[in-house]
Amino acid sequence: MAEATGAASVPLLGKSQVVDGENTQAAQRSAGDPLVGELRRRLVPLLVLHFISQEASYGNQLIDRLGNLTEGVLVINPNTMYPLLRDLEARELIAGRWEHPERRSRRFYEITEAGLAELDQLREQAAPALDALARSVARIKAELSIG
Repeated sequence: MAEATGAASVPLLGKSQVVDGENTQAAQRSAGDPLVGELRRRLVPLLVLHFISQEASYGNQLIDRLGNLTEGVLVINPNTMYPLLRDLEARELIAGRWEHPERRSRRFYEITEAGLAELDQLREQAAPALDALARSVARIKAELSIG
């Protein structure tokens, strides 16, 4: 845990990246909870790369898309999103450009060839965990006679 910045750094395919700019206590609470900790550490970079592969996107747009996709289950704030985007750009998985370079309004990101390769690997890695999560939720709903 990077105490100085309040961000957590976790490996992604053997490389370090910042993925959680939430305060230290929130990061510690989520670390042991697979429904929160794993979503942030594994799915957020995957979903960000996925969305950027579909169209050039900026940070707040990505935050909104993640919230809409998960119906608010996964809430990402700017202190999480922007360090992640900077890290992905530093690793040359995405490339950013300012909408209006003279006044630095919004920074749009596009996926690179390396980012596409990373996206494919992350999808493969995520599939078994997502399948297990879906089965678990289905069993819980069945146990509780819900839907």
